[in-house]
Amino acid sequence: MSGAWSWVFAGGEQIWSPGFYRLLGLVPNAAKARYDLLLSLIHPEDRHLMPALTDIRQGHVPREVIVRVIRPNGTVRTLSLTMEIRFSTEGRPVALNGTALDVSDREQLARLRQEERRRQGALYLTEHITTFSMGLDRIREIPFAVAQVHGLPLEEICADPYLLIVPEERSAFQAAAAERIERRAFFQGTAHERLANGELWHFRILTMPIWDLDGTYLGRGGLKYPVRSHAPVPVGAHEGLEHSVTGHHLRAARALLDWSMMDLAQASGLSHSTVRRLEEDSEHRGSRSRLHAVDALRRAGVRFVPIDDGTLAVARV
Repeated sequence: MSGAWSWVFAGGEQIWSPGFYRLLGLVPNAAKARYDLLLSLIHPEDRHLMPALTDIRQGHVPREVIVRVIRPNGTVRTLSLTMEIRFSTEGRPVALNGTALDVSDREQLARLRQEERRRQGALYLTEHITTFSMGLDRIREIPFAVAQVHGLPLEEICADPYLLIVPEERSAFQAAAAERIERRAFFQGTAHERLANGELWHFRILTMPIWDLDGTYLGRGGLKYPVRSHAPVPVGAHEGLEHSVTGHHLRAARALLDWSMMDLAQASGLSHSTVRRLEEDSEHRGSRSRLHAVDALRRAGVRFVPIDDGTLAVARV
């Protein structure tokens, strides 16, 4: 939802569009458009972000502010308010034009991401467990806490995370990981890393490709935790792991259950031809069909277990 507002200084006329009224939780034109009314609806902690009347009349306004609005019914929305001063030919401020956009969902998502970053940081500081990611641009997202724990600049870690691994293990680990990354395949390995306090820790590191529903490769996600710990695989990483199940894994799983392709099709709600495509690796990686097949096999007692040589084992429980 969006709206517009304006203020002509000479006559004092202020105009709010119907959309602007609705953003504020007001019935259009039920109240006279006034700057003091707008200020009264803005959250007290955010009012200092709005320009004072003297600043407005002198032509000094911020380009944009993000403020919370408390509507008359008690609901709170976050608005982006943009402001622009119009000047006369003599350079005198004559009017203010503004727009408003409801960015509540965007700001809530940003807050959730910030909270998740704080949670991840605390987890690495206390348990040395973290998740990380890498986009198509090779830019890595790694919590700042990793730099704190290991005593290296975050920029250096993001540019080359293998720096964390002790020199005698670094080359072999990097070569094994690079080979799996190049193939866009699942990888798991263990390595020793030195902490800033001098302690030597043994970590297990998993990385997996991330695909969208159309099978487009988006990058990689990963999980790192001490070998002595039993860290649960996060939901996003778990799905990435399941997308790493290929045709030979499915055939091995069927063999453990003594299932035919038709048995798997019936258990997963897929067609026989879809199961065949999955087992021939002709179905794209992001396909939800793969997840349905894996889920059916899991319900039947099959487990796909990552092991430290970088492969995915198939077992029955």
